[in-house]
Amino acid sequence: MHMEALKHPRQQERLAALHSYDILDTPREVDFDDIVELAAKICGTPISVVNLIDAERQWFKAEVGLGARETPLETSICSHVILDEDFTHIEDTHSDPRTADNELCIPNNGLRFYAGALIKAENGLPIGTLCVLDTKPNSLNEDQKQALKVLARRVTRELDLRRSLHAQNILRDEMDHRIKNSLSSIASAIGLYKSEARKTGEVDAAFDALRRQLDAVAAVHRSIYLSKEETGVDLKDYIPMLADNLETSLPPSVTVSANAVTCRVSPKIASTVGLIANEFAANTVKHGNITAGNSEISFDVALNGKALVLTCKNNVAEQMRVETVPGGPKPSHGIGARLIKASVAQFGGHIEQTGSAKGFELVATLFLP
Repeated sequence: MHMEALKHPRQQERLAALHSYDILDTPREVDFDDIVELAAKICGTPISVVNLIDAERQWFKAEVGLGARETPLETSICSHVILDEDFTHIEDTHSDPRTADNELCIPNNGLRFYAGALIKAENGLPIGTLCVLDTKPNSLNEDQKQALKVLARRVTRELDLRRSLHAQNILRDEMDHRIKNSLSSIASAIGLYKSEARKTGEVDAAFDALRRQLDAVAAVHRSIYLSKEETGVDLKDYIPMLADNLETSLPPSVTVSANAVTCRVSPKIASTVGLIANEFAANTVKHGNITAGNSEISFDVALNGKALVLTCKNNVAEQMRVETVPGGPKPSHGIGARLIKASVAQFGGHIEQTGSAKGFELVATLFLP
């Protein structure tokens, strides 16, 4: 009866590590082919294989002298080897209990010699081997054994590099998508600014508002770049950074503070939050008597179920015309106010604004998907 290899004690973790490379069933690649050819020449064997052990099969990323891309685990020598130490050397398979009854080894012209070095994932679990085989008993000297171990580590580096390049391509595509979306939002804003400038003749105001829109988008992309995460923007990091950037662009008598809960949102939502904050700060300076003393602006982001609530406050006496407050001041229809209203509406949200002798408050509510 054939001695079938036991499953690895951490089989599910091992398979997850193997599958993370997304390497199975991929075409042959010259970098791996070169390694097996070199291994066969150094060891003086007719067969060399980069062998990856899946759940029900062994699959060959590269091979010399075998003429196949996969075989069942039932006849796999490497399925035994991944349970052992980093290097396995079997001078005669007929004399080893793991291989003596293997149907690929039993014939006199079958696989009679095996030497293999483990290929390990980043977590240290074995995912396969770089092995050499012969149809007659054989042995490797110490230099050959060391060379096989070195080449196995080279296989691991090639796998890691291949996965890294794949991840970089995915990240590049994601960044391209984000940039296209950002440029699209800016293009829409330009159309709004152009229309408003034609009506009012306030060209300078239109360009100032466009600059603030660009600043908001730039801050989002900078936050993503600095983040350890590859997707989304964490408002807990983004809002304080936005406040710091705003403070440097405002008069010295204006201070800006910010606080936000940990919440990862899409770049589109983050840029909308940035736009509202920028417009609020700009209107504070434009319409407020900031020379009367130290002026303060604060931003606070909180979550209320699926609602993201941005509260903007200042301590400047009622100085801005607002959108819609029953019985309140005259509504504002400026470029910035219209852009804020349109941006918030994208997320099914709304804006509430109040003013008094103590200052002005704007509360924007956006609904997260």
